[in-house]
Amino acid sequence: MVTHRMSTVETYIANQPSPQKEILQKLRAIILDTFPDASEEMKWGVPNFFNSTFYIVALKDHVNLGFAIKGLSEEEVALFEGTGKTMRHIKIPTLQDIDVPTIVNLLKMVAEKAKS
Repeated sequence: MVTHRMSTVETYIANQPSPQKEILQKLRAIILDTFPDASEEMKWGVPNFFNSTFYIVALKDHVNLGFAIKGLSEEEVALFEGTGKTMRHIKIPTLQDIDVPTIVNLLKMVAEKAKS
C-alpha cells in the first residue's frame, strides 16, 4: 500500500539525527513539491522517488541526493559527484546548503531524460 511505503519513508527520516533529519525533510518536500505525483518507496534501505530516479540518504556528516544518470550527456553527468555507472549524487552538509532553484532544475532535467 502506498500509505505504508510513505510511512516507512517518514520513519526512516524521523529516525535520523539532526541535521540530517531536517535536510532529508526539506529534500523530500522539494521532490514532492516538484513532482506531486511522484512515487515514493524504500529501496536499497533508503527513500527512492519516481521508480528510483532519485534517492535521499543520510550519511555520517551530510545527506546525499542521488540522481539516475541514464540519458544524460557527459556535461550533465559532470554536475554530480561520485563514480556510479547508473546513479550520481550531490552532497548536502547543512540545511543552508540546499539551493532550491538549482535542485529543482536538476530534478526536472533528470526526470525529463529518464522518460526518454
